[in-house]
Amino acid sequence: MTAATPAKASVPMRHVMAVSVGNALGFYDFLTYVYFAVYISKAFFPAGDQTAALLSTYAASFVGFLARPVGAMVIGPMGDRIGRRAAMTLSFALMGVGVVGVALTPTYAQIGIAAPILVVLFRMVQGFALGGEVGPTTAYLIEAAAAERRGFYASLQYATQDAGVLVAA
Repeated sequence: MTAATPAKASVPMRHVMAVSVGNALGFYDFLTYVYFAVYISKAFFPAGDQTAALLSTYAASFVGFLARPVGAMVIGPMGDRIGRRAAMTLSFALMGVGVVGVALTPTYAQIGIAAPILVVLFRMVQGFALGGEVGPTTAYLIEAAAAERRGFYASLQYATQDAGVLVAA
């Protein structure tokens, strides 16, 4: 290390692992919804036409995908202003709200049209959170690594995304 290069602050490995696990869980949940779309359509959408209910379930998932770039544009720059940790915490918290919200939403039979509306809103929150999670987690992992390990640490973000998808499948 030269005199011009400042000493790098060490980031505990448990923080790197927490970011990786949070990233994997976010992608796991986002994809689990799609894998269970048949069952979700029966619970949250009108039962008259199964095809329309299934397409509505996929449309709700698509709304989540549309919210991802918005989350990236809002939460990503927030990470630059207030810090990566705060941006990731916000993303993870919003993802938790979306996950718990969908899980606790009563069925269509119980609350009628409010059920699909709530599911769409919670999917938007999940998509927003997931979009906002990718940039700050990648930046945090790169910044947490020593110069010779940055590529490996950055790869954890993509590897944990794929791990979440694999486990969901």
